[in-house]
Amino acid sequence: QVQLVESGGGLVQAGASLRLSCLASGGTLRSVGMAWFRQRPGKEREFVAAISWSGDNSYYSDSVKGRFTISRDNHKNTVHLQMTSLKPEDTAVYNCAAGHAWYTGTYFPTGADFLSWGQGTQVTVGS
Repeated sequence: QVQLVESGGGLVQAGASLRLSCLASGGTLRSVGMAWFRQRPGKEREFVAAISWSGDNSYYSDSVKGRFTISRDNHKNTVHLQMTSLKPEDTAVYNCAAGHAWYTGTYFPTGADFLSWGQGTQVTVGS
């Protein structure tokens, strides 16, 4: 099973940008869809963005659409989440997830479509 390690989180002010990265080891991500989820304080985990195995398709939650961009580099086994115009309500632990074999990223996913999860990286946005 692939291991995922996130990085790039931190403390920023509202309106700032951050770029999260997810590095996979122990396997290849080339054939599966990838995603970012987040868990805000006191809330359940929620979907943020997903990308197909080829990078041709991407999906976003309404709360981040137009501000966040997901991308991937299959040669480097990495997935990124570029976050702009950050808001205090974006404060959360962000987790990277790799899809089950059946999830190639051709439809809007749920958490059940993902097999491997990273430990997460904290993003804190001050007002």
